[in-house]
Amino acid sequence: MVAATKPTATKGAKKSQKVTKKFIINASQPTNDKIFDPSAFTTFLQSRIKVDGTTGNLGERITVTNLNDGKIEVVAHQEFSGRYLKYLTKKFLKKQQLRDWLRVVSTSKGVYELRFYNVVGENEEEDDE
Repeated sequence: MVAATKPTATKGAKKSQKVTKKFIINASQPTNDKIFDPSAFTTFLQSRIKVDGTTGNLGERITVTNLNDGKIEVVAHQEFSGRYLKYLTKKFLKKQQLRDWLRVVSTSKGVYELRFYNVVGENEEEDDE
């Protein structure tokens, strides 16, 4: 007969850890050019971020603050994806009809930046004519 043994550790058991993630969206360049409104973007994020499947349910777990100089900080005390934040940023740019001029670039982990598209090639073509 083979004796049944109990496993000492179960695989996939989640530990109750507090996860805090911090994201910064740097929109200082378009804000200085008076194209982008960071306060409108902050209210857009506060109303559109989904928590537990419902929008506008941020509570104490997620805070969206507008720092000066066109920077927006998102602090999440739960699992939160940076891709979701990038998706919402693109959605806001599309709504404001800025998607043709601005793009969202990840500069480092947890930091996103709004940059203008490089249109260097158009000037060179005009010089040839």
